[in-house]
Amino acid sequence: MSDPMLAGHVTPAILLIVLVKVVAAFAFLMVSVMLMIWFERKVISDMQNRIGPNRAGPYGLLQTLADGIKLFFKEDLIPDRADRVVFKLAPYLSLIPALLVFMVVPFGRTVTVAHHVIELQVANPPMGILFVLVVSSVAVYGTMLAGWSSGSKYPLLGSIRGSAQMISYEAAMGLSLATVLLSGGSLSTWDIVGYQSGRLSAKAAPNENIVSKILHDVGHYVPHWNIFTLLLVPFVIFFIASTAELNRPPFDLVEGEQELVGGFHTEYTSLRFALFFLAEFMNTITMSAVIVTLFLGGPNGPIPPIGPRWIWPILWFLGKTILFLFVQVWIRASLPRLRYDQLMNLGWKYLIPISLVWLLIIAARQIGIGDELALIGAGIVFVIGLVRTVFVGDRDRDRELERETL
Repeated sequence: MSDPMLAGHVTPAILLIVLVKVVAAFAFLMVSVMLMIWFERKVISDMQNRIGPNRAGPYGLLQTLADGIKLFFKEDLIPDRADRVVFKLAPYLSLIPALLVFMVVPFGRTVTVAHHVIELQVANPPMGILFVLVVSSVAVYGTMLAGWSSGSKYPLLGSIRGSAQMISYEAAMGLSLATVLLSGGSLSTWDIVGYQSGRLSAKAAPNENIVSKILHDVGHYVPHWNIFTLLLVPFVIFFIASTAELNRPPFDLVEGEQELVGGFHTEYTSLRFALFFLAEFMNTITMSAVIVTLFLGGPNGPIPPIGPRWIWPILWFLGKTILFLFVQVWIRASLPRLRYDQLMNLGWKYLIPISLVWLLIIAARQIGIGDELALIGAGIVFVIGLVRTVFVGDRDRDRELERETL
């Protein structure tokens, strides 16, 4: 479905619809961030046998609002050695990309208002997924410039770490994303969601062999989401790489309190610190929504004959996104922070080679190689990666222990 704004047919009604969608998306993100901060604090406190926020509002729901008001009225400090213009600009360079990424995410199907068919998506450019890559890459400038402009060595070290981390994991994320584009045949997020509609069995007729018949029968009950096809490994790689790009634990080395005091935002106070805090959680929400769009069918799901039909896709989208947000919180509460060498090794030695090989497997399947051969190739890659992890990793650790004992 083409975007009327891109086709040049701009009318006052279309402008009003776009304005309403922008305001609604902005309000949704702001409320979601407030609830996400409360949700993360509550879940982690439960996992650590604590109570968590329980004073401001029912169940502590207004604690985030209270913290935001407190930060708003705190004194705003700028270090003497700071580059004042860049220092003030950096928080906005972190926040704005988080807002822009959500523009191309479909959070529902379509609704009809006054004879206008409205896509529940702020914008639907033909290259929407490339827009996601570009904008998410720009977000690192906020981290980098914040550390550099502070005029302090600890924020500078944190910004250098953030830049290296983004470069290391951007390649793996891009390669895993390319497998989705090869399978869906489109750069539009709306088309990617549409490709994942229906059931697995509806995409291909069964062949003569017994394996294909079993897969076809199972496909009657399994949705055609990318996570249930050969894109399961790209999904795992994309999830790990996106977590690293968000600087979420266990990849939060840009903040490293034990080593860098507070990382790139050590010198920030008041509203500017709140903007960094807001950008971190907003990026978590938007990237979870992008993962749902690419691998879990977005708003696709069964529609019960209860209530208006347009509300069920929105509920499916919200449910899937909340599931990923819970996984992010679960990871934060469970895993320790990686060492910097482990962070680099995971990105360069494992994620990039595996994602590249998997891209070749998907490309071979697209040009006519059967699913069985693609599955065999995928199994070989998995075995090679497992052997390398078990044996080569043990050998490297033995060498490190020998050097430490000498």
